[in-house]
Amino acid sequence: MSKRGKRGNRASSGRTRPNVRDVFVGRPFEGLASEAEWVALRELVPAATAPVRLNEELAREHGEREIVLSTVLPLAWPALTKPDGRIFLGLQRTTQSGDLSRDVALALLLALEAPLGQPVAVPALPGPGPRLQDVLAAEPLEVTLRESFDYWLDEEPGDAEVKASLERANASVFPTVRMAAAPAAYWCRFPDKAHVRWVLPDDEDTALAALSRLAASGRLTLGAETRFAGMFRAHGLLVPVWDLPHGAEAKEWEEPLAEMASRYAEAAASSDELDAAERRARQGLLSRQVTVR
Repeated sequence: MSKRGKRGNRASSGRTRPNVRDVFVGRPFEGLASEAEWVALRELVPAATAPVRLNEELAREHGEREIVLSTVLPLAWPALTKPDGRIFLGLQRTTQSGDLSRDVALALLLALEAPLGQPVAVPALPGPGPRLQDVLAAEPLEVTLRESFDYWLDEEPGDAEVKASLERANASVFPTVRMAAAPAAYWCRFPDKAHVRWVLPDDEDTALAALSRLAASGRLTLGAETRFAGMFRAHGLLVPVWDLPHGAEAKEWEEPLAEMASRYAEAAASSDELDAAERRARQGLLSRQVTVR
């Protein structure tokens, strides 16, 4: 069998972690460094990039390829290669299976084999095989927010479809700031309102109990002019959302968010059973929860 054939088998079958069409993985990024940031880039952030590296085994096989994780790629491509060998890996894309980690890992493995300067096609169903946890170095994400998707292209697009996709994507970008007060927390401003959205780092039960304690004690707030809008569940983690005054800038919420993060950490560390008021608060939070997969 050729070297290319062996690699193809590795990409499509690979290791033995199960991932068939009937299996849904609720926390696909669990075990990755910066799990909450992966969720944020998948669900919250319009335009951002982060460098990622292959693990030692794959780096020996393929060399130190430059890999750029991107929230979105043109036409929602899973991946594309640049003429200079760089790989762009898309995160906000249609998934083929119940395991987003497997889907993105397969796109990366196929990109390592693909001709340079081309988008990467992936099969309708990837089948069992390596996941991101199996192919990437265990390093935290270093996120760079972008004001547009112009970083997609090294020159003016000649393809009309790609150009139209870039224009549509740029029109969808809304102001976003990565907050320093808490990991995976982002301020954003839409035409009618502004928010802070924070992907909590703990498992769902721990996070929900902590939020319930804060809600019952009236401490689930970023200030007098803010409102706790609710929360959603994304890839197994909880994401509380606060409505903010529209005109205030992101920097004005750093201190309130830092105080919230301190209160949350204290509440999450408690091993006490929820009391009656906290259980009622928990039910109230669940009644407004939306699940995003």
